Amino acid sequence: MPASTSRPPAPRTAVFFHAHPDDEALLTAGTMAMLAAEGHRVVLVVATAGERGQADLSPGEALGQTRIAELYKSAAALGCARVVNLGYGDSGLAPGGGVAEDRPADSFIDADVEEAARRLAEVLTEEKADLLTIYDPAGGYGHPDHVQVNRVGARAAQLAQTPIVLEATVNRDPLLRGLGIVRRFYPQLDVRAFERAYSPSEEITHRVNVRRFARQKRASMAAHATQATGADTRTLGVMLKVPGPLYRLVFGTEWYVQRGLPPGTRMRHPFEIPPKA
Repeated sequence: MPASTSRPPAPRTAVFFHAHPDDEALLTAGTMAMLAAEGHRVVLVVATAGERGQADLSPGEALGQTRIAELYKSAAALGCARVVNLGYGDSGLAPGGGVAEDRPADSFIDADVEEAARRLAEVLTEEKADLLTIYDPAGGYGHPDHVQVNRVGARAAQLAQTPIVLEATVNRDPLLRGLGIVRRFYPQLDVRAFERAYSPSEEITHRVNVRRFARQKRASMAAHATQATGADTRTLGVMLKVPGPLYRLVFGTEWYVQRGLPPGTRMRHPFEIPPKA
């Protein structure tokens, strides 16, 4: 089975591209905290302010502004050096999934891919990014904005000639096992939406152990208070209630897919030098 443990000694720059505030907490927070602790420059980019997310807010409060403030709090907990919002409209999600018909005119899903990619490529070029994370082609669980992150991010990496592109995902097999454990504490949790989401184990190339950064990852999740309250079954809220030792077990690994690597590749660090095909 191909493998490598060699890592470059010099600090590098990693750009994490997400659709909405709180996506970084769910998928890549541990990796971001780890890289920052190792001395690498970590940059967080979001496509939208997440203004169409569910939340309980006082009258007149702008959800988008609140969620961006939460994003900065999350970024601080993870050690990010910079936060960028590309400023597209949150496309929302139709009931039952799919593209919402009442989405705003400037929604990210309707953005021209080439134009959006150029905007992201400007950040990559300015930062001299060595690595960009996006999502898998299906957008994880299929949110339209997540699918667009894959399209825009992949093209931006081409334009900026960013050498490493990792698709942030979840290993579907342990995810379902982990959710089964969580469901013992919260039987109301519906796991059916995850049964075909994300990536199967055989496609995963990077398995990053982030258990040492569970505190930072949990702080990142907690920063997004609007997305953790308002319903007993909010995914983020349920995750934050998981006891510490179990939290480290269930959420202690983050997964990525790097296309073009030999089958069976297993790497443990985003900057690990891949084996030759």
